[in-house]
Amino acid sequence: MKKTPNYLEDRLCLNVLANSVENAKACYDAAQGHVVLGVLSKNYDTDEAAIEDMQRYIEATDNALSVGLGAGDPNQSAMVARLSKVLQPQHVNQVFTGVGASRALLGQDETIINGLVSPTGTVGMVNLATGPLSSQAPAGIVPIETAIALLKDMGGSSIKFFNMKGLAHIEEYKAVAKACAENDFYLEPTGGIDLENFQEIVQIAVDAGVKKIIPHVYSSIIDKTTGDTKVEDVQTLHAMMAETLK
Repeated sequence: MKKTPNYLEDRLCLNVLANSVENAKACYDAAQGHVVLGVLSKNYDTDEAAIEDMQRYIEATDNALSVGLGAGDPNQSAMVARLSKVLQPQHVNQVFTGVGASRALLGQDETIINGLVSPTGTVGMVNLATGPLSSQAPAGIVPIETAIALLKDMGGSSIKFFNMKGLAHIEEYKAVAKACAENDFYLEPTGGIDLENFQEIVQIAVDAGVKKIIPHVYSSIIDKTTGDTKVEDVQTLHAMMAETLK
């Protein structure tokens, strides 16, 4: 099975949550396969239960599985690494300190592993203290270029920039996009992204020259009644991605 995401024009891949295998398959089809489907490790009591269920998502979507933490919970880091070893998914979400363990356990360099960094209020600087213990300590603020180099050292693929809070951190995000482009690294903006600001956020990364971009759109496109990600919204987002590449 393919271990790398299926990018639109080798550039863009959507990341949305899947509420069920059926919802995952519908979203996969709506995005014409240019999507990874987030399934959260936090929703399972044991590794065994998670592996058994996530295997069904893999089979339904040609391995377009994104193993998630669960609201960025650093305490899920070790479980995500263990699950990824068994499942060999296309995409893994990790806190900064969990990247090395995930890559080592995967035993291959094809799967995309992001490393979570957060904005600091200062353009060009990010906080990489996002692990189980480090997130409780004073912020670890470093230049974005240093964060990228550290992630490369650990076998990471991309910067997960969380929380975007929509466009609240847009100048910081622009600096991150520029650094990713200049240092041959991928970018995954997430947090507060919706149908209104999606295209602008993706366009910034495209225009900066980032090689591969995986925007995460979560709660804003979830049907509050069913818990499903809205298939029509995925279609809209896919059309917007195509528009940014014109």
